[in-house]
Parts: sequence; C-alpha cells; structure tokens
Amino acid sequence: MKRPLGLRSRMMLLFCAVVGVLLAGSFITLYAWLARKTHAEFDQRAVEAAAPVAADISSDGDADDVAQLNLPDEYFQVTGRDGRVLARSLNLAPGALHLPPGALGIHGLVLFDIGDSPYGQLRMVAQPVAIGKTPAILFLAMPVVGRERTLAELRHGLGALLMLSLAVMALVSTWYVGRSLRPIAALTEHASLLARRLETQGGALTGDPLPAGVTGSPDEIGQLGAAFDRLWVQMGMAVAQLRQFVSDASHELRTPLSVLRGETELVLGEPRTGEEYRRALEVIQDELGKLSRIVEGLFTLTLADAGQLRLAREPLYLNEVLEEACALAESRARSKDIRIERSLGSELPYQGDETWLRQLFLSFLDNAVKYSPPGTRVRVSLEPRDGSGPQVEFSDEGPGIAPDHLPHIFERFYRAGADEAQSGGLGLAIAQAIVGSCGGTIECSSRPGAGTRFTVRLPAAPPETNLNKN
Repeated sequence: MKRPLGLRSRMMLLFCAVVGVLLAGSFITLYAWLARKTHAEFDQRAVEAAAPVAADISSDGDADDVAQLNLPDEYFQVTGRDGRVLARSLNLAPGALHLPPGALGIHGLVLFDIGDSPYGQLRMVAQPVAIGKTPAILFLAMPVVGRERTLAELRHGLGALLMLSLAVMALVSTWYVGRSLRPIAALTEHASLLARRLETQGGALTGDPLPAGVTGSPDEIGQLGAAFDRLWVQMGMAVAQLRQFVSDASHELRTPLSVLRGETELVLGEPRTGEEYRRALEVIQDELGKLSRIVEGLFTLTLADAGQLRLAREPLYLNEVLEEACALAESRARSKDIRIERSLGSELPYQGDETWLRQLFLSFLDNAVKYSPPGTRVRVSLEPRDGSGPQVEFSDEGPGIAPDHLPHIFERFYRAGADEAQSGGLGLAIAQAIVGSCGGTIECSSRPGAGTRFTVRLPAAPPETNLNKN
C-alpha cells in the first residue's frame, strides 16, 4: 500500500504549486505584454521608415530615388497595380520579394508577414503611391530576426527566472513549513511521552512542561499549545482524582466486605444458638446497609458527573420537606441527647424534586448530628430571599473544621475525622451534586471549637407555582 504524503510534504507541495502558478501566470502575462509592445514598436519603426520614401515618390512623380537606396535591413520595391516592378533598392535582389495574395489590391497602409525569403522572415509595409498618373504600391520589407532574437532571450530569461524562483520558493517553504510544524511536533512528542507515562503503573501527566516556543508564541500555535497545556493539567488532576477515588472506594468497600466475610465464616464454622444467629444477621444487615449507601452514593455521583442527574420540578412546600427531614433525623439526634431547633417560618411554595431535596437536607442533618457532642443543639432555618430563591442554613455546636480541611470537605471519601467513615465519605459530595443540578450553591463557614454552618441557596421557583396543600 502506497504510503500517503505527510503534512509537511503536502504543505510544501501546495505552497510551491500555488507560488509556481502565480509566478508562471505573471511571467506569461509580462512576456505577452512585452512581445506585443515590441511588435508595435517594430511596426511603428517600419511605417516611419516607409513614410518619407512614399512622400518623395508622390512629390517627384517617379521612383528613381528608390533605386538609389541601400539601407541596412530595409528593402524597398515599387510595384505597379499590374504586378510589374517599377523600382527596387540596391540591396534587394530581383525576385526576392514574394508578395502575399491581395497585396496589389490594397487601398491604404497595410502590414504583412513574409516567412519565405532569402532574407529570412520579413515584416512588410505596403503603402499606395502615385507615379504621375500611374497608381503603384511602395513595399518596405524589414527582417524580424533581431526582434525574434530579443523575444527568445526574454523567454529564456523569464524561464530561467521562473525555475530559480521555484527553487528559492521550495527552500523557503521547506524552512518555513518545518519551522511552523516544529511546535506541533513538540506537542506530538509531549503527548506521546504522557501516553507512555499513563501506560506505566502509577504514571503521572505532570512533570515536563511544554517548550517555551510552543506556549510562549502569541499566534495560533501558541494558543493551541497553551490549550493543550491546560488540558494536560486538567487531565492530570482528573487521573489523579480517579486513582484516588478508586483507591478510596476500594478501601471503603473492603471494610464492610471483610466484616461480612468474617461474620459469615463465624456463623458457618459451627452450630450456633438462635440468638447468636440473630446477632450475626444484624451485623450483616448493618454492613449491607453501609454497602448499599456507598453504592447508591457512587451511582448518584456518576449520574451527576455525566450530567444525567435529572431532578423533577414538582410543586411542593419547602418547609414541609425540611420538616420531614428533621423528623427523620430526630431519632438519631435524640439518642445522642441533641436537640434539633427549627426556624422554618410560614409555608414556602417551591418547585423541585422532593426526594432529592429531602436527601439533601438529611445529608446536612446527619453530618451535624454525627459531629455534635451530646447535649448540644442543631439549628435549622429556612428564609425566603426576594427574587433569589430560598436559603437554608444548618449549624451545629460541634468541634468545627480546621481551615486546611475546609477546601476539601466536598471531595469524595475525604475524611476530616475518623467518624466520616460512617457515611462512606460521600454525603457532602452528594449534597453538592444535588445542589449543583438544581442550580444552587453551598457555602461552609467553620471555626475549630465554634461549630460549623452550611448555607444552601436554592434557585428561585417559577412565579406560576401553585400548590394544593391537600
């Protein structure tokens, strides 16, 4: 199979072809103009040479002076209308001029080309004259060998100039195309290097920056290099996050699976009492619940990453959804002697997905209850904002979050404390995915020892929201 031409060769061929066609067209046009100009000047010189001789014949009434002419490269002959030669110049041999057909019937100044003569190719001027009362025609023939030699030299010179120009264009295009494609070659080499690194166990996409000639140029190549540089940085971060995510997910799943395997082996190892079987099944059920929460959380985040987390827009009362979430978290809070204080205000109509909103609120409530010490309070407030959508705040009296942990609390499986493993490290990540799909925002403010506050701002509901409470 014939190997196709590379980009460099195609660009060089295209560049040379375009420049060659333009140069050839320019040279042909120039030659045609110069040839036409040369022919016109030659004819003008011939006409000017014949004019005084024709005037002298007409004024004297005879052609005797023509027989005395012996000018170089100018051959004169006077011929009657009947074809009889009346006079010829000294340098013109008898019968040397072969008149073209119709030459004796002219009635004005005419120019002819004669190709067959002892003097070579001639250009002839025919001009009617009168010798007394006898009409005649004065013929002046001039060889065109000098004119043709000049035009031939011009053709050869332009041809040589065209070849030289094409050779120079080929060299220039080779240099310019190579210089222009050098950044692309550097991008290709860099991409190949990163691909080889990815094939290596634990390879990273960061390390060697692009050459300055690629990213430092202000032209399109520089913009492409800068875009690739940003792309590789983002890819490096994505790959690192993916590897960390897989590692964390494996770690999170390993613990409940190990417990399940241990309990199963313990139960099957020897006969047990009914109470022992019950306790083992309760442990298994608890671990299965953890596994289910982790898998469901991963599935939710996968949908969010793919942009497929679809939230319904159903009419509801936001304060009622928040009250239901508080009621679901009440039993766990009561077991830790934690009081959930509500400030939900009046009924607030809204349009949203009730299931996802309830899960969103439960994520913050579970997080607050989990980190709050016994005997403290968790405050929940709902406030409408004019034209900006509702705002929900969750605050606790827990130990707070250190400043260096705050930027990472929404990352998957990130654990600021040992208790985070209780939720698989996905609660806040899921909450952020839900709020992001709604078009809202989450803010967190915390100080160590002073508790934590999460502020959820939801987008405004459409004005046509109309609810029937029943």
